[in-house]
Amino acid sequence: MQQTTSPIHLSPVGSVRSSISAASVHIHGQGANQNILPHTHRFDREHKSEIVLDAQWEELLDGIEGYSHIMVLYWPHLLSEERRQIRKVHPMGRTEIPLQGIFATRSPARPNPILVSVVKLLERKGNILHVQGLEAVDGSPVLDIKPHNRTFDMASEAVRVPDWMERAMQEMEGK
Repeated sequence: MQQTTSPIHLSPVGSVRSSISAASVHIHGQGANQNILPHTHRFDREHKSEIVLDAQWEELLDGIEGYSHIMVLYWPHLLSEERRQIRKVHPMGRTEIPLQGIFATRSPARPNPILVSVVKLLERKGNILHVQGLEAVDGSPVLDIKPHNRTFDMASEAVRVPDWMERAMQEMEGK
């Protein structure tokens, strides 16, 4: 495939401070079809962490306190270059789910592993945002922060997901 644009260079604006350690992230397998091991926990919407912006970006947060939720774009810094070559996975490491193309999953193992989470903003203290619901590993570089807005950030029509994803979401939510 011919490259149509110049390479993109990003620099982190900060990092995540979290009790989630590298030990809680497990990816295994070889070659183009690797699996992410299933999490032993359900999605923890109560997990609290901090986003620490570099001091030079502090003023860019002015006004963020007016929002209840923000979108955090971050980089899975512990993901190896080899893992970024994965083409298909059994979502969440569950072999009963057929292999899916990476772009049809939320797997962090992807060519450009930019991860996005919508989290609750608890408070801002200077260049530090206290948030709830961010399941990022401690030290994850933060690429950007955007206010979440229900008009712009939600589909204007009913959202459809595959049956396997619907079942997985229900299980993660304990239903």
